[in-house]
Amino acid sequence: MKEEVRLMKGNEAIAHAAIRYGCDGYFGYPITPQSEVLETLEELMPWETTGMVVLQAESEVAAINMVYGGAASGKAVMTSSSSPGVSLKQEGISYIAAASLPALILNVMRGGPGLGTIQPSQADYFQAVKGGGHGDYHLIVLAPSTVQEMVDFVGLGFDLAFKYSNPAMILADGIVGQMMEKVVLPEQRPRRTEEEIRRQCPWATNGRKDGRKRNVVTSLELESSKMEVINHQLQARYREIEKNETRWEEIGVEDADYLIVAFGSIARICDKAREIAAEKGIKIGIVRPITLWPFPSEAISKAAEGKKGVLVVELNAGQMVEDVRLAVHDRLPVEHFGRMGGIIPSPEEVVDALEEKIINKK
Repeated sequence: MKEEVRLMKGNEAIAHAAIRYGCDGYFGYPITPQSEVLETLEELMPWETTGMVVLQAESEVAAINMVYGGAASGKAVMTSSSSPGVSLKQEGISYIAAASLPALILNVMRGGPGLGTIQPSQADYFQAVKGGGHGDYHLIVLAPSTVQEMVDFVGLGFDLAFKYSNPAMILADGIVGQMMEKVVLPEQRPRRTEEEIRRQCPWATNGRKDGRKRNVVTSLELESSKMEVINHQLQARYREIEKNETRWEEIGVEDADYLIVAFGSIARICDKAREIAAEKGIKIGIVRPITLWPFPSEAISKAAEGKKGVLVVELNAGQMVEDVRLAVHDRLPVEHFGRMGGIIPSPEEVVDALEEKIINKK
């Protein structure tokens, strides 16, 4: 397939990107607002064109364990779900991280807690960035704000996952998953041969029955001293990822008096708020974290220099704001503005919140 320009939903774009970036297997389960990923893959039938396996599992738990098995064999595998479904996957995600396996997970966030609402949210920040499951581990977390980034981050997510032998997550809110935009789909990436997989993934289990060594992939280690060594190895890898893979975007930061930090679709709303504020003589700059982990703490700290205050805007009760406060180190006021329950703030509301919480605060 050649490069192609299309108009499509974010969820549909994920499915097309998975095929074109050479995904070997997708294992999922329907849940709003991300069900179009599985539906689009079933419609496209990539098993007839690229050999990609597409399977609707019997549950979210089954799906993530299928990903675990596929990743253990060196395949490029992924799953997708929405907030409650990702909660069910957490044990398996922790196992995959502990076993140092590459995999890609998509979370199109909906409001919670509990079953909550099918409307958009960003309330899974803690779950994705702080580990979600048990143990000391990190996912590489990418936060798209456009449908084009939904496409691009499939390729980037797989590349980073295999580069560092670590699972990656695309953390999208329901707005990005459901909205339609023009996208450029990449050319078809050739699928790897079995020889290439063996060369690139020497750790992969191979199922040999010919007497030669068989690799065993596991997250279990009963000796405490050995388990500590494994943990130190993981932490060293995380430091390397922090050093090399932190990503962010800045808009109008240098000449601004105030700073807004937002991710995903809300950063786009804040960009419009920046234009409205400029008409009132208020100069706003925006930092949009692209990697939520590793978090761009140094970039935010630098962007905050000389500013009068920072407003963190999220579709939640206040989660990323904690990391922004740590980055700023109490050098200036950091306030939070968020909507919950699937309510999306208008750009005017963002400007009002900045004035109320920072500019006019006594």
